[in-house]
Amino acid sequence: MTAALQTYHARMQRVLDHIDQHLDDDLDLDALSSVAAFSKFHFHRQFTATFGLSVHRYIQLARMKRASYRLAYSDAESVTDIAMDAGYDAPDAFARAFRQRFGQSPSSFRNSPDWEPWLVAFGPLDNARSKLVRTFTPDDVTIRNVPPTRVAIMEHRGDPATLGDTIRRFIAWRKAGGLHPSTNPTFNVWRSERRPASPSTYSTDLCVGTDQPIEANGEDIKAGEIPGGRCAVLRVVGYTDNLEPAALYLYRDWLPASGEEARDFPIYCQRLSFFPDVGEHEATADVFLPLK
Repeated sequence: MTAALQTYHARMQRVLDHIDQHLDDDLDLDALSSVAAFSKFHFHRQFTATFGLSVHRYIQLARMKRASYRLAYSDAESVTDIAMDAGYDAPDAFARAFRQRFGQSPSSFRNSPDWEPWLVAFGPLDNARSKLVRTFTPDDVTIRNVPPTRVAIMEHRGDPATLGDTIRRFIAWRKAGGLHPSTNPTFNVWRSERRPASPSTYSTDLCVGTDQPIEANGEDIKAGEIPGGRCAVLRVVGYTDNLEPAALYLYRDWLPASGEEARDFPIYCQRLSFFPDVGEHEATADVFLPLK
């Protein structure tokens, strides 16, 4: 039964990956049921039963999520181009759908996003992506000797619902300083649980590797260092919004069985490729557990 369930989930995962790879294509039920190797007469019911929303709704939300990320984090693309890529024939139709879902026009969201309705709107999509529990094995973990890395840090303290604003400021600051992700690595250092009992206690550091003097340019930027040493490293490919399952695997499963001991520095990640620069199925991050 376990093997059969894993096979079933793998077939459904193929569908999600296919959707991510072909968001700009005509994703009809015939094509998607063929990817999953399920009967087209039952596939849409199987999809809804597995993920809690229909195939059509899932695709709509995936396209709208990509569009909202481009609006919020990439000022180089026009609203018209973003609307076309989201599958709308005209910017007006995109604007109506966007306002209905988020309570803001695309231009207003680009200038000053209201993240609370955004989080609510994409809750079903995030829940769907989390339905297929990612499994890790000891073979997925490597131990590396990591060199120390000097970083510039922008701290986020408080409600995780406002993290998007901090990310926007961080991206704008590093752009102004010429700290591109291709030349200056990006790290997140987690100093609290992903969903603490009190949202006000949420704490994470957004970091960019740099050896250059830091010019704050009006932002609250600190100089720091990610210490070198031995680390257990787990690579995650696809849907890196939620890296908690990887962190839990390292803490709960891998560490007790390994005979290793954790070092006195928080678990952290290095983001190697980013959505929407790549499809969500290709977004990649390494999760580091510092060891003694």
